[in-house]
Amino acid sequence: MKVMNIIEAVNDALHLEMERNDKVVVFGEDVGGFGGVFRATKGLTDRFGEPRCFNTPIVEQGIIGFAMGLAMNGFKPCPEIQFADYIFPAYDQIVNEVAKSRFRSGNSFTAGMVIRTPYGGGIHGGCYHSQSPEAQFLHTPGIKVVIPSDPYEAKGLLLASLRTDDPILFLEPKRIYRASKCEVPLDDYEIPLGQAQVAREGKDLTLIGWGAQHHQNLEAAKKAEAMGIDVEVLNLRTLNPLDIDTIIASIKKTGKCVVSQEAPKTMGFAAEISALIMEKAFLHLEAPVFRCCGFDTPFANAHEHEYMPDSPRVIKAIKDTYDY
Repeated sequence: MKVMNIIEAVNDALHLEMERNDKVVVFGEDVGGFGGVFRATKGLTDRFGEPRCFNTPIVEQGIIGFAMGLAMNGFKPCPEIQFADYIFPAYDQIVNEVAKSRFRSGNSFTAGMVIRTPYGGGIHGGCYHSQSPEAQFLHTPGIKVVIPSDPYEAKGLLLASLRTDDPILFLEPKRIYRASKCEVPLDDYEIPLGQAQVAREGKDLTLIGWGAQHHQNLEAAKKAEAMGIDVEVLNLRTLNPLDIDTIIASIKKTGKCVVSQEAPKTMGFAAEISALIMEKAFLHLEAPVFRCCGFDTPFANAHEHEYMPDSPRVIKAIKDTYDY
């Protein structure tokens, strides 16, 4: 075991899998000798050579198009998009080509790849370096979406993702890239995709989140306990596949639910979770499902703290739902 942050855990996973599978290829803007803007790919070029970890031009649609060609020819590409906000020039390649490869080929081939990208706010990056675009890809069949919340999850989920045939969008919460630290096994392990974590058991209310927001939820749950509210905290880990069984089991126990996401509220994934709860556990609900989210505006810079759903906002959502 070793105490790591998320960047170190991602780097460790990439080293392990590139050693195990010589078909894994890492590429993107500045990921080579420089190690990426956040240093997540540090040392890969030195260890495995430039043919397996190299820089690309600043052309996201080319990065993903190239990755699809590699995947269709037996390689396992792991391209990095430097910030999730930069992924939109490659949106057509991802949703119209990569996501549909298995379907349109009659299961003859799939564009199996892991697209790594840091997402979310918390670094005062303004509206072009702070977005959380997960919902825009969850609307597309054929793409799996994975979001770790700590170093242990980052390594285990990334290793599992790199061994999956389907294309995966692996969103890394850059706000806690270095702030989140925990013990991580040095050996090989996987965290199965589609398996949520009950991070804190409770009986009064279910609080659901993922990625960096999970930490705000845990903090809010601890403070709610002092108010006499026993909150169960679910950390989804993967949004597609979604562990709906764990969600519904928790709702049946608590009867009340808050879903908290960093992304804007309207048409976000929190809305889909709310709808699924209404479909599958309506008779167990004692209050409407409440969403605590980012605002429906471009991501603020000077007012970043006010924009993000921090623990005080989550606590208010918990109290309002509990008192309904």
